[in-house]
Amino acid sequence: MNLHQFKFVQEAVRRNLNLTETAKALHTSQPGVSKAIIELEDELGVEIFARHGKRLKRVTEPGAEVLRSIELIMREVQNLKRVGQQYANNDSGTVSIATTHTQARYVLPRPVAKLRQVYPKVNVSLHQGSPSQVAKMLLDDVADIGIATESLADYEGLISLPCYEWQHVLVMPLGHPLLDLERIRLQDLAAYPLVTYHPSFTGRTRVDMAFASQGLKPNIALEAIDSDVIKTYVKLGMGVGIVAQMAVEGDAHDPDLAVRPAGHLFGTNIARVAFKRGAYLREVVLRLAELLSERLNKDLIRKAMQNVGENYGL
Repeated sequence: MNLHQFKFVQEAVRRNLNLTETAKALHTSQPGVSKAIIELEDELGVEIFARHGKRLKRVTEPGAEVLRSIELIMREVQNLKRVGQQYANNDSGTVSIATTHTQARYVLPRPVAKLRQVYPKVNVSLHQGSPSQVAKMLLDDVADIGIATESLADYEGLISLPCYEWQHVLVMPLGHPLLDLERIRLQDLAAYPLVTYHPSFTGRTRVDMAFASQGLKPNIALEAIDSDVIKTYVKLGMGVGIVAQMAVEGDAHDPDLAVRPAGHLFGTNIARVAFKRGAYLREVVLRLAELLSERLNKDLIRKAMQNVGENYGL
């Protein structure tokens, strides 16, 4: 048996047992993939996949056990590569970050800039997507570290730690009627069209739950994944914006928009930083995590990766 066979089996599962797509992904031939998997099954003495003719139909019970072992082996192979990178190029290489648009635009710039000051030869690669895509990039070894608010704590294959707390704010054009209210209520908001995040981004779940708890149905005029897009449409009169507080702080503040806190309406959100369970973390990756939050440090992260301790709340 060899690593190529393991890789073929692993990729076949990722490609929903489609050997043609598996071969394309691995830049090889479909007959070659099929032959390698059959040879591995012969050597192990069990069928990894149940077949209908030449097509793979499902993973067998012993195949599921084989897959778990392959996952462990391939994870350790990746760790060996990272150990080599760590000591052969301890001040260079690439750090891959998977994150959402909001984190990439408002949270990451300063930590990444500081990281480059410490490691000037390190290249930073940003991969932006939805929280579920962030999780998948970590699990598929596309990224070393992931940052998002939703989803990351829901994956068994990830270790996630709370990074920082944040709340939503309301943004509206100057002179909007809601600005005359001393304290804005959900009932007040429900009377106006709203411009906010897509349901899978930036704490939108809390917004929906808050309205539902009061028996209110918000008038969502527009959904987007980018805070700057939301603010643009608010300025055009599309409605009241609900965005993350990071999107209106510091140099992100827009003088044409009024801002009101909304933590009393939608509660507090927690952004999380995540790593693939069992992965070897290079010093540069640990340093980036420390720069993201003063609550994170190398010892805490290493303990979490080793499943030492249970409570990592803020």
